[in-house]
Amino acid sequence: MLKEKFDVRIKECMDKNLELVNSDKWRNKYHIMPPIGWINDPNGLCEFNGEYHCYYQYSPLSPTGGLKFWGHTASKDLVNWEDKGVALYPDIKEDKDGVYSGSAFVKDDTIYFFYTGNVKHPGKHDYILTGREQNVILVTSKDGINFSEKKVLLRNEDFLGNMSLHVRDPKVWEENGAYYMVLGARTKDDKGCILLYKSKDLHNWEFVSVPAGKLDNMGYMWECPDTFKLGDKDVLLLSPQGIKAEGYKYNNVYQCGYVVGEFINNKKEFNHGKFVEIDRGFDFYAPQTFKDSKGRRIIIGWMGVPDAVEHKNPTIDNFWQHQLTIPRELVLRNDKIYQIPVVELEALRKGDSVKNEVLLNENPILEIFENHTFELKINFENSTEFEIEFRENCKLSFSNRVFKLELGKSGYGRDVRVVKIDLVNSLRIFSDNSSLEIFLNGGEEVFSTRIYNDAIDTTLKLKGNGIANLEIFNID
Repeated sequence: MLKEKFDVRIKECMDKNLELVNSDKWRNKYHIMPPIGWINDPNGLCEFNGEYHCYYQYSPLSPTGGLKFWGHTASKDLVNWEDKGVALYPDIKEDKDGVYSGSAFVKDDTIYFFYTGNVKHPGKHDYILTGREQNVILVTSKDGINFSEKKVLLRNEDFLGNMSLHVRDPKVWEENGAYYMVLGARTKDDKGCILLYKSKDLHNWEFVSVPAGKLDNMGYMWECPDTFKLGDKDVLLLSPQGIKAEGYKYNNVYQCGYVVGEFINNKKEFNHGKFVEIDRGFDFYAPQTFKDSKGRRIIIGWMGVPDAVEHKNPTIDNFWQHQLTIPRELVLRNDKIYQIPVVELEALRKGDSVKNEVLLNENPILEIFENHTFELKINFENSTEFEIEFRENCKLSFSNRVFKLELGKSGYGRDVRVVKIDLVNSLRIFSDNSSLEIFLNGGEEVFSTRIYNDAIDTTLKLKGNGIANLEIFNID
């Protein structure tokens, strides 16, 4: 009954705002976006019966967030995505204030979805130590569309006594005949950590350990944990909140990154290296990974950051906000994660590419763009410094082992992001109407950002030293 009432409200909202959304000049062409309203964390990523599924945090009734559902989109090729509507509703008492983040686990002919059911009690509460429920809930599906009844697996009282009421975002996997789950958590004394659980049947879970809560200065809350193998190494991916900025590092309000190491002592401990930011741009948070049938570890992230009040998104005025990243394959090289756009994205290229070789010291200005949806590849020869300007006031520069992304007025509050790097020998840029994803050196570093140009800028301006070989693909 509650689901039907939600469907009526969502249809009314859709009828009222869909034309406004679709007419927005900043609506993107090849990224996952909400049909209307708000999108944040990707959830339940999986491949099932030859189709890729992406569920996501969805607020169809407001472009600024609010009551969370799970939206759903599916694709056979990671390029063309079909909206499947609302998948999960906040329709039981254990998730009445939001279907929060979670993951999918495929076993035989069934998808098992694990998510956090959010409940906030009325009254005077801080919702950290009092007034909140974070329930781990299981629901299954045989087709990704129709779902079983919901089953509550873990409640507040099932977590460790020193945990606050912020325990959420389950990620589940199978290893050596057992099932494991990690949850992001915040202790009562404001330390971020993860909780590890184990199960024999995906229904009954027992606590194992707090395997990675000893990182120094790593914030008060770890959201959206994800752990997986790359080669023979274990990777822990997480989104910590509360890390203080250190020079060029940790400049967003909340961070996203990883540590590389190995689980030992029956997974009770995790030996690992230093925390490394996985994306250096303004807009990247709460990513999730999955392994596809080709053996690839694929990541999709939210192109946004919660509570980033300094960043504005003018699409709110047209009743939508945020998007997800393009799918990227993860590869580990010398304990460093490289992100590589999945090869299927080449299908977006329209017609033949345009190639140019330019001398950077001649300060060339090229008229090479038809619009703001393109893929640009640049390889540098004998270049120790350069500046590139495009899309009105976006500047990419490299000098003295520092790479910068600078946005002017089109950044709507996004100013400068920087990374130290010894050499930049290549750039690969995916541009959409209101986003940029910039890959350095084959994915060694990545900058993801939203950008909102008032007009179409068809020019590319370059200067520096050495040679730049350019290849531009228009994207259909």
